[in-house]
Amino acid sequence: MLPAHARLTRRPDFASTIRNGRRAGRSRLVVHLDPTRPGGVPEHASPRAGFVVSKAVGNAVVRHRVTRRLRHLVADRLDTLPAGAALVVRALPPAGNATSAELGADLDSALRSASRPRRPRSAQPDARKPAAAPTALP
Repeated sequence: MLPAHARLTRRPDFASTIRNGRRAGRSRLVVHLDPTRPGGVPEHASPRAGFVVSKAVGNAVVRHRVTRRLRHLVADRLDTLPAGAALVVRALPPAGNATSAELGADLDSALRSASRPRRPRSAQPDARKPAAAPTALP
């Protein structure tokens, strides 16, 4: 179980984390990780986590089961996150039929991906520009 001080509960906290955090998606879940400290959060504050499990995942029994599994998995990994970080885990419809081991593997993979430092914008290829055509040799 996550302690009360480690939970995201307010809508603005969820929205800020989703908007400003790094996103990493897997087949059963999407992770939004915001390692920055929003105003008013002390640097030594523990990381906080929240969960989004929509009706697309299943009925109430299935949704609550998925939430309990994710909460347990995140509680074990909370100490690996930077101090003051905010994490939102959004379950996708295949999470309803997934085992705890499958959810754990997806969560670990997504957290590793979201924790990687961002590449500078100039190093990222621009997908909108067409590739230069090869020049013909005379």
